[in-house]
Amino acid sequence: MEEITYHSTVEATGKRRWLYPLVRKDKWYKYRSYLSYFLLLFLFAAPHIKIQGHQLLLFNIIDRKFILFSHVFWPQDFFIFVLATLLFLVCIVLFTIAFGRVFCGWVCPQTIFMEMVFRKIEIWIEGEPAARKKLDEGPWTSDKIIKKTIKHSLFLLISFLIANTFLAYIIGSDELIQIMIEPPAQHLVGFIGIWIFTLVFYLVFTKVRELVCIVACPYGRLQGVMLDKNSLVVAYNYLRGEPRGRIRKAEKQENLGDCVDCNLCVAVCPTGIDIRKGTQLECVNCTACIDACDQVMDKIHKPRNLIGYYSEEMIKNQTSPRFTSRMKAYSVIILLLASVLTYFIISRKDIDITVLRAAGMLYQEQPGGYVSNLYHAELINKTTEKLHISIKPVDDRIKIKWVQTANDVEKESVSKTTFFLLVPSNMIKESKTNISLDVYRGKEKQYTIKTNFLGPVN
Repeated sequence: MEEITYHSTVEATGKRRWLYPLVRKDKWYKYRSYLSYFLLLFLFAAPHIKIQGHQLLLFNIIDRKFILFSHVFWPQDFFIFVLATLLFLVCIVLFTIAFGRVFCGWVCPQTIFMEMVFRKIEIWIEGEPAARKKLDEGPWTSDKIIKKTIKHSLFLLISFLIANTFLAYIIGSDELIQIMIEPPAQHLVGFIGIWIFTLVFYLVFTKVRELVCIVACPYGRLQGVMLDKNSLVVAYNYLRGEPRGRIRKAEKQENLGDCVDCNLCVAVCPTGIDIRKGTQLECVNCTACIDACDQVMDKIHKPRNLIGYYSEEMIKNQTSPRFTSRMKAYSVIILLLASVLTYFIISRKDIDITVLRAAGMLYQEQPGGYVSNLYHAELINKTTEKLHISIKPVDDRIKIKWVQTANDVEKESVSKTTFFLLVPSNMIKESKTNISLDVYRGKEKQYTIKTNFLGPVN
């Protein structure tokens, strides 16, 4: 009869199996901890760091304003944002091809908060896995009520801090501070938003947990398409470990592999899988099984890395990691995208002007032998200071007659203006003529733009 296997977090009855992973601290756990503390510090500090009046990072979708390392990007810079997104996605693909789900285990906020914050608090209050399981399954005693109250109060507080930080990246830290210090009635939407996000984060880290990685996140399913036999992933060296067997001093064990079948690699796994069954969807490359196995190997005086960073090719043929042609191709793409993105960021202008001829308006003949067209202009000031922005025709024979003047543009704002261009009729040789306009920031010329002018053909 065919053996039926079940999901790592699901019992045979279909009921969810709650996980109580062990924590074994060794080399990889320390590396992950250092990186996690750095990323957490950056995450909470970045919205409150300002350079030249700009928040270090801001993703204001509502106002369509983005700030990356104090550089402001407006809707007119959307192509830069698209390039940056493409570069990020290609980097993720390359790292997945080369190193599997290293992003999930080392950088993903879900993993960092769950394993390095919430899990540590849970262990501190409720103890090791056996004690936690016994507490959960036991009756509601005064000790259980006290521990659960303290734990969930801390979880709720941390979720509140995460929610506030999350909103600081969206609406800005200054706006968030206003919501916090002023009466809730003045910022009702923001106040409600904070508590909605608080509840979401609280439920994610107390109830959903590893299901975010296993069920909700699409990245885990994509890795099956992107991985190949040369991808470095957390893997079990089956050639060295098999056949498994427990150490028994009274028996001869000459034909056994190095794996003593202690199941510690399963006990420490935050998604409840057995890494010895091969690369699996649920594996987030957190390296917990490597640390646990290394400690066992030390005790039985065997070499470390029975479980380690391996590719299928490395295990099968006992070879070193190889930089494949596919990795080289993605590296070239990353280099090209990074170069193009860098060029656009460096050449990006502090002021932008869009000049469009008024739709549906025909040319008009003016006294003195001039022909006029009506134009609308949008002046965008991306700097942190008020600017005087002006437009002047390159050809001195062309005149500008302002209908609505709005050349003084406040910081980080947009202003609109309307004007007529008056062109001598003897300059018009075609029905559509290109007109060049110089853009000035105060008295300093910034660049030249072009627009179309309609007139009678002489």
